[in-house]
Amino acid sequence: MKHLKVRLTVMNFLEFAVWGAYLTCMGNYLVKAGMGTEIAWFYALQGIVSIFMPTLMGIVGDKWVQPQRLLGLCHLGAGLAMIALCYMGYSASVAGTNPNEAAFIAVYTVSVAFYMPTLALANTTAFTILKDNGYDTVKDFPPIRVFGTVGFIATMWFVNCATLDNGTFSLTLAPSEGKFQYTYMQFLVSGVLGVILFLYCLTLPQCKLVSKPKQSLAQTLGLDAFKLFKRRKMALFFIFSMLLGMSLQVTNGFATPFITSFKGSTDPAIANSFGANNATMLVSLSQVAEALCILLIPFFLKRYGIKTVMLIAMFAWVLRFGFFGLGNPAFPGVILFILSCIVYGVAFDFFNVSGGLFVDKECDASVRASGQGLFMLMTNGLGATIGTLAAGKIVNHYCHYNEGGYLVGDWSSAWFIFAAFALVVAIAFMLLFKYKHNGQQA
Repeated sequence: MKHLKVRLTVMNFLEFAVWGAYLTCMGNYLVKAGMGTEIAWFYALQGIVSIFMPTLMGIVGDKWVQPQRLLGLCHLGAGLAMIALCYMGYSASVAGTNPNEAAFIAVYTVSVAFYMPTLALANTTAFTILKDNGYDTVKDFPPIRVFGTVGFIATMWFVNCATLDNGTFSLTLAPSEGKFQYTYMQFLVSGVLGVILFLYCLTLPQCKLVSKPKQSLAQTLGLDAFKLFKRRKMALFFIFSMLLGMSLQVTNGFATPFITSFKGSTDPAIANSFGANNATMLVSLSQVAEALCILLIPFFLKRYGIKTVMLIAMFAWVLRFGFFGLGNPAFPGVILFILSCIVYGVAFDFFNVSGGLFVDKECDASVRASGQGLFMLMTNGLGATIGTLAAGKIVNHYCHYNEGGYLVGDWSSAWFIFAAFALVVAIAFMLLFKYKHNGQQA
């Protein structure tokens, strides 16, 4: 029986390893491929497809295809599209041109449209297999899930160090333009892992389809959760969820191009620094912090309550952006980058977990699942999409591409604008959102 947990651990490792291969370093390649001004759109597309694809695939998984099989098929589609992106990048480099932008964006959209639903399908698969074999999901799932973050970090480190120069593969921390974090090879890593996960899913135990009571179209699509907006407290919560969600993808999209831009500095101490040449590895500290901060949440929830924990997350976003605006990759400025990565764990985890618990406590059982879906829609869908596009406009206003292909300019002003926005949201939430802690909110 224990081998089942090991198998689910491998599944979660691969699930997030697929994403980690490109999510935080894709911007570096887009800059090199002449699509730097469209970075925001690439990350916004993840939010756009998150608005409807998880729901549609959830319906398919509920009615027609076992979740572990659907999980595999989605990864096959996403993986093949990623491999196609690599081929498009390779073909363009051989021809000495940039990839066709419209075609590249179209294929990328197909990939993320298949990938984003797998985040929920992976959870569904794990929960079903654990329950079918007598495991306690509350106790046994978190140690399995944490290996998803480990997988994300592992591929971040791999693409940061993996180098292909003149047909020779190596792993290095030294400066090199052939590192996967700068090239189309990051998509190949993601695609191959996706195909491997597809094959692996075929070997997982079956998750039998369970017949459910007949639902209306609105219930099936989760639209019935919008009636929660009739309650002032819930309406405020979802509005602030969207506002906070506007910060979620900003650093995923722009942190590595920002840190990498220091390679173009006229100061050798900055241009040749470890951080400037290993931006993906430096940013991976954010995911390390994310994994560790999960362990702190039960204590903070019990001691301070849901509202305070959400406030801590909001102010952590202020520090996340502010530290980027003040730091640089050379010592001692790099300390501020490291602090930014550490507070990311608080910023990301504290709101997502406490927000999910708030929805669970405040929603009637009949709309609880839909309420969770609405929470994800407001944060990772609408919020992340609007925020990423707005951030792109700001970055493109303050920064430009130099002859070396680096996105340089007044990055500090951009980061401080993001920090100011997060500060306004935090203060407004503190004043407007009323929620009393009763000491039992763990």
